[in-house]
Amino acid sequence: MNKQPNSEHVSPQKNGVDLDFSLVLAPSVHDMKNSLSMLLNSLEEIIEEAPAENQGQKRRFSTLQYEATRINTELIQLLSLYRFQNQTMVVNIDENFVMDTIEDQVARNDILFKTQEIELEIDCDENLSWYYDSHLIGSVIHNVLVNGTRYASHKMHLGAQIENDCLLLTISDDGNGFPDGMINAASLDSEAHKDGNSTQFGLFFAAQIAQVHKQKDRYGKITLSNGGLLGGGVFEISLP
Repeated sequence: MNKQPNSEHVSPQKNGVDLDFSLVLAPSVHDMKNSLSMLLNSLEEIIEEAPAENQGQKRRFSTLQYEATRINTELIQLLSLYRFQNQTMVVNIDENFVMDTIEDQVARNDILFKTQEIELEIDCDENLSWYYDSHLIGSVIHNVLVNGTRYASHKMHLGAQIENDCLLLTISDDGNGFPDGMINAASLDSEAHKDGNSTQFGLFFAAQIAQVHKQKDRYGKITLSNGGLLGGGVFEISLP
């Protein structure tokens, strides 16, 4: 008589292994992020050494650059939120020149702006300084710039100023603007974050970063709106 296949599910516990999936996930995400960063660097070198010869190649280069950058950004966000949840995130609040933080992120995405044919205008006093975690705020700026290259038509604007005793960073584009649902999702307690949407995940990440910047009873925050200087979407992060 032929034996029937044994379809019993064997859990890790039955094999004597008590596996904490989160402990595997964090280093795996970190390794993937590093590998993708290497691929991005190689892609940028290829684009610089062998520019697109026609519009078809330009579109393909643009898509590859945008999608690889977006995935890398989401891996960074995932790893950061994991560290926040497990209270292992190190937040280094120090005085920084705002223009230095902005220029680091603009340089980081220079090839992306070129392949997407986006003109970025910066309005920031070179002597403007503020207290914040440059790495974390830089990550937020990077994420917004990457998303902006997809939705802007031709132009983006990045401004920084002091308003109501807060550092206000504003990133605008000339696209079609944010849908109402996304505008409503720009807070930590929004119900919209629960559906796992990647764009809303990015907003949750930015809101979390903003909130760890506090001064007495004032907390950082993000807001989304439409209009602004270029008539499209406007992202703002305010840091006390």
